[in-house]
Amino acid sequence: MVAPLSTFGLKRGVGVDTISELFSRLHLATQVGSSPGALRSLMQALEQTIVETGQAWEKEGTAGGDLLEIIGAVDETFLEQMLLVFLDLPSGYVLLEEAADDRRYATWNALVNKRLEALGARGRSLVSDRAQALIQLAEQGLECLSIPDVFHLMHDIVTSYALAIGRQMKRALQDLETAEARLQRHQGGDAQGAAPREATRQVEAAHTEVKRWEGLQREYRQRLETISLTLHPFRSDDSAPQTSQEVDNRVQAQVQAIEALAQTHQLPDRQKMMKKVTKHVPALAALVDFWWAGVHQDLEHAAISPLWRTWAQEALRPMVYWKHQVTRTRCARRQTIMQRALEGGQAIFAQHTMTQCLPRHVLEDWHAWATRQVQAFQRASSAVEGRNGALAQLHHNQRGLPKQR
Repeated sequence: MVAPLSTFGLKRGVGVDTISELFSRLHLATQVGSSPGALRSLMQALEQTIVETGQAWEKEGTAGGDLLEIIGAVDETFLEQMLLVFLDLPSGYVLLEEAADDRRYATWNALVNKRLEALGARGRSLVSDRAQALIQLAEQGLECLSIPDVFHLMHDIVTSYALAIGRQMKRALQDLETAEARLQRHQGGDAQGAAPREATRQVEAAHTEVKRWEGLQREYRQRLETISLTLHPFRSDDSAPQTSQEVDNRVQAQVQAIEALAQTHQLPDRQKMMKKVTKHVPALAALVDFWWAGVHQDLEHAAISPLWRTWAQEALRPMVYWKHQVTRTRCARRQTIMQRALEGGQAIFAQHTMTQCLPRHVLEDWHAWATRQVQAFQRASSAVEGRNGALAQLHHNQRGLPKQR
């Protein structure tokens, strides 16, 4: 385990004077040691404690001798040097954080494999952007599934059309405001004259245009929402299991519908970007079958009866899955849909005969198993990218550099 980046700048005293001054203004200097030297010593002690704690946890985690499977995310960040970061998504544990001169496949592969060998672990899947070196790291270096980041895919769609739609919407509202102001100037005069009639016609036309773009914007957002809600192992409307092919077909249908909307409303041509999206959908959808294969393998090893298997698949897992997902989205509309799926799953689980007859401790064990399975469904590298971005921004702020856009 390497030194945590949260102390990266503070090790050199960056920001300590500011913290010391803040404590002084809060009149805390008489209560705690708040001089720059005292704070620097505290940071050094805290850093050492974090490193030692991480080492102890690693020793404890690998003591059983079991082969650990890593569901990882990789990304690089730039501070005073370029740092390559490898994170385990289910736990959020930073496995690797190394300065490097380049981010080519050979560099990534050497560092990651060395780290996994030390942990006695192997890669199960790797989420990343579509940089060729990172795809190669997964497929050749770790010999595991390479998963496109869902947020990169969604971002590509959004940047293709959202701004263009927004501009047209703004223009339509401005035209309506101008038309209404023109009509207002004619009020009180001859309402039957040609000028007032033309002003009224222009207001009506502007209203129609605003409604057209409002409808387009609403449909566009709904299709984006549908894409996000489709990329799950269960359908959000009835929690039925999905296959990768079903997910691929449904997402591609939404992408095609968005392209048709753009063409109908004469939005700028973004064919190149949308081809990129279309190309990456099957690789992202492949995660669904891959996840189900792991679930079924676990159930086969447990050698349980068909009744138990059906209960685990149709009652337990959907409930645990949506309970996990509903807390992971900040979008109110998607959260509402997931909450309905969760409530439906909770009702099915509570009413199932197996649920009612199993002892509490057995249910808790099954719930823990299902939670581990659910946490293995990772389709985004936002955990590592968000962390890297926040640390990079902090580093830039500490040095008084402009914000990164």
